[in-house]
Amino acid sequence: MSRFTKHLFICNNQRDAGDPRGCCASRGSCDLLDHAKKRIHELGMKGRVRVNKAGCLDACQHGPAMVVYPEGAWYAPRTREDMDEIIDRHIQGGQVVERLQITFKKK
Repeated sequence: MSRFTKHLFICNNQRDAGDPRGCCASRGSCDLLDHAKKRIHELGMKGRVRVNKAGCLDACQHGPAMVVYPEGAWYAPRTREDMDEIIDRHIQGGQVVERLQITFKKK
């Protein structure tokens, strides 16, 4: 049995300003990470839901990028309100938030 019921990984990767891929940190992912941790704690889910910073998730063009496990749902939250919607609807409600989901083309 897993220690956590859900695990959120939020990219906080930083690149040089001239890198054409950009980076999630320059798009606000550090603030979103802090906000997600605070909300999980406020909702009494600390210990059941883990929020972690991640290095590059290789979804730079969509950033800020995050992934929720065990579902493997990828998201691109841009605001605190987006993060709240993911926490409310997906983490608490079990429903993927399609409007914020990242879809990848098969190679």
